[in-house]
Amino acid sequence: MAAGGFKAFLMRGNVVDLAVGVVVGAAFGAVVTSLTKDLLTPLIAAVVGKPDFSAIQFTINGSKFLVGDFINAIISFILIAAAVYYFVVLPVNALVERMRKAPVPADPTTRKCPECLSEIPLDARRCAFCTSTLSAGRASA
Repeated sequence: MAAGGFKAFLMRGNVVDLAVGVVVGAAFGAVVTSLTKDLLTPLIAAVVGKPDFSAIQFTINGSKFLVGDFINAIISFILIAAAVYYFVVLPVNALVERMRKAPVPADPTTRKCPECLSEIPLDARRCAFCTSTLSAGRASA
């Protein structure tokens, strides 16, 4: 029985969708990292005047601080975040908003008194505010 439950768990849509999302996300991350490292970094380096943007570094007491690699990681993060926002979040939000149905209004439980315009229960025969006699129940809504 435990094996059947495990198989059912693995075959649920959420687990499979998550696995596919992780694989596609990793591949997309590699593409964006390559775009940043191979195209954008040299372009920025050409504008700034450095031959290799990722080679910007400094050394303190024998420790290398790879500033260029950090800037590459920031650019990759911004590109991935922008792509996810514009190609996933916005379309899904628009779809959810389009699919959302307006709530059905509830049946009224009160009506206005024809004399004083106060809110009174639908079945009231006399107004609690002005004490006027009302016509039968729901007739004068």
